[in-house]
Amino acid sequence: MPTSRSYGDACTIARALDVVGERWALLVVRELLLGPQRFSDVRRALPGASSNLVTDRLRELTGHGVVARRRLPPPAASTVYELTEWGRELEPVVLALGAWGTRIPLPRSASLGATSVLLFLRGSARPRATACYRIELDARVWTVRTEPGRLTVEPGAPGDPDATIRTDPRTLNTLLDRPSELDEAIGDGRMTIDGDRNAVRRLLREHES
Repeated sequence: MPTSRSYGDACTIARALDVVGERWALLVVRELLLGPQRFSDVRRALPGASSNLVTDRLRELTGHGVVARRRLPPPAASTVYELTEWGRELEPVVLALGAWGTRIPLPRSASLGATSVLLFLRGSARPRATACYRIELDARVWTVRTEPGRLTVEPGAPGDPDATIRTDPRTLNTLLDRPSELDEAIGDGRMTIDGDRNAVRRLLREHES
């Protein structure tokens, strides 16, 4: 059930936590940082949360004005959730929390989602060339575009990508750390590439360690 618990503390930190402090709330926000998502997308990205719990968090965040629910026009005709203007102001907070958490040991059984890897790529990339990529991760498609000094990520497929990458989040994360293993990942089937393979090598190498 949705919660209405409050710290009852006038401090602005406590008041913020009244809105986004419930378990999974900030991870729901994380999943929406790259653009609107369907409920099924958010649910799949949070395998440790039940459908009812994700529903409750989305309902609470919508009620607080952090998230908005919108019906897409035909032919899509599906409902998506997206951050409001106020909700988007949480992005630097969430990213700073992620940076702070890098020193915390990684649990052995921890999952790694597409959004987390793509947020890391977006934040660390320092591209020098213009290119467009179609990236398929966990049965979802993303458009990644680069131009000198900037990389953008958005859900959905581009019209005419320079390269299409199909892999899983953990493999992509590994290759961002060790780009030299690309041929090995292709050879053992963890990644497939259609199009300009050199553009993919460039994408993997043009980020900060």
